[in-house]
Formats: sequence, structure tokens, C-alpha cells
Amino acid sequence: MGEFELIQRFFARPAQRAALGTGDDCALLQPADGMQLAISSDMLVEGRHFLSTVDPAKLGHKALAVNLSDLAACGATPLAFTLALALPRADESFLAPFSQGLLALADAHGCELVGGDTTQGPLNICITVFGEVPAGQALLRSGAKAGDDLYVSGTLGDARLALEVFRGKLSVPQAVFDAARARMEQPTPRVALGQALRGVASSAIDLSDGLLGDLGHVLRASGVGARIDTAVAIDLIAAYAEPVRAAAGFDAETALEFVLAGGDDYELAFTAPVSARAAVQAAARATQTPVTRIGAIEAEPGLRLVGADGQLLTRRYASFDHFA
Repeated sequence: MGEFELIQRFFARPAQRAALGTGDDCALLQPADGMQLAISSDMLVEGRHFLSTVDPAKLGHKALAVNLSDLAACGATPLAFTLALALPRADESFLAPFSQGLLALADAHGCELVGGDTTQGPLNICITVFGEVPAGQALLRSGAKAGDDLYVSGTLGDARLALEVFRGKLSVPQAVFDAARARMEQPTPRVALGQALRGVASSAIDLSDGLLGDLGHVLRASGVGARIDTAVAIDLIAAYAEPVRAAAGFDAETALEFVLAGGDDYELAFTAPVSARAAVQAAARATQTPVTRIGAIEAEPGLRLVGADGQLLTRRYASFDHFA
């Protein structure tokens, strides 16, 4: 199978919303009046971001999900995406389920494939996603204010738990592993929540490299600090939340490490004024997305972890670094 047959069989589709889709030298997008374009790119490399044994359909889902999560963090509505794909060989048994998983998530979010590139090489997936957001309403990292509440969506640490089981460093009950593996391989981009938080949240960020590391970007951009209540945060990993904690198969210190520095979560961390608590909960209900208030933004720079006894924790946690 040649390059152009590959594209035609698995990825070519008629344009729906784009002014011009696949098949030309460029795609043409037309944002609605009063909208700004939101653009983000992410790359997934075999052995670095995913295991060679992953189900291709789940890999297709995740490849787009991590990009949609960036749009969610800006409060943007997905429009379109491009796909640059390097493959060791043109293998239909990989391409058919991969494209199905990719395009199923794209269809669910009204985000059409409008172009890209293919070549031979080590398996590498690079997606650039395009969205739109009302001018001046994008959620940014730079808006957090002292006194704001600090929230996260969904659960954290599940993907890290699954990874450690795959590595043979941890043993947990099968049901715990299956749930964590699903979160690692098929994350849920919080696109609807991001849109609902426009005009409510003061800042937001997509959690891909770990809560502490990613939150640090918000604190630096906003010129503030933060306090995290670890007694609340530890329950963010589904496998260690009450009442299943006793059967989790790992201890509290491990659970907290996975929550704070696990990475690969693709949830949102965001801040909002105390006066917006009701609006935050309304956004969560409207989008059927759980959110948890885990701390507060403070004027003093730095990130402080507070235990159940109110004392500062001294242990340091390292988030994911692509070059570490």
C-alpha cells in the first residue's frame, strides 16, 4: 500500500465545516465572526508516550484526546485538526483500528481532519488542533489571583498507577488495574467543562505532566503562589478514594505521589474567585464533570503542600520532564 492509497483508505473524508479539507496543499478554515483561533500541537512517540502493546484504536483516541485537552484548557470549541504520522510500515491491521479510534473521538467533538502528512519511520504521531473561542474570553494561565480557589476536574494519578503496574513495580487487584489502564489509554478531554468555565474561571491549564509541575506554570504566569490540601488531593486517585482504600494494594504515600506528580491525566486545573463557587458547581453539573476544590491561590510565591494536621509537607515531588 502506497502513501496516497493509505491516506485515501483510512483518513480522507469530505469537509463538513472547513472551507476546504484534505486533498489540497492547504486546508482553509473560517472562524465565526467575533472568534479567535486556538491552536495547539502535541506529539506522541512510541516508547516515550505509549507502549508498543497498546491497542491501536485506543492509541488513535488518545492521540487526539491530548490535543482536545489543550483546547479545553482555553475554553475553546474544536474545529479541525491535522495529522502527521510516521509509520514503520503501511500495516492495515494497525491503520484500520487506529483511524477508527481517532475519527470516532473527532466526530464526537465535531473536529474534522483537514490535512497532514505521512512518512516511513519509527512510530510517531503529531497532531495540530484548531479551535475557536470568543475574542477576549479564552482561559489563560496568567489570570490566577490571590484568594482564588484552586480546583481540578475528574481524577488524577490513575495513568501513573497503570504505568507502574506495566513496569512490574506495583501489584494491585485486577479491577483496580483495569480502571486505571482505561484512564491511561483513553483519557476524557474536558472540552465541555472548559467552555462552561469561560467567564467563571480566572485561569486554567491542562494536566499532562503532573499536577505540581503544570500548576507551577500557572503560578509563574500569574505571579502568585498556592496551597494544596493533601488530605483532599489524595482522594483524587480513584483507586485510593474512600471506601475502596483498604483494597487498593498501595499505601498513602504512593497514592499522593501519583496524584501530585503522576502525569498523563489530561484533566483541568483551574482557579476561580470564592464568589464563583456556585457557578463552578453549576458548570460541573451542566457538563456532568466532577470537580474538586483542593486548595487556594496565595500572594506569597511558591507551592505549599499542607497535611491533614495543617503542617507543611517537606517531601519534594518531581513531575514528568521529556528530557529528564
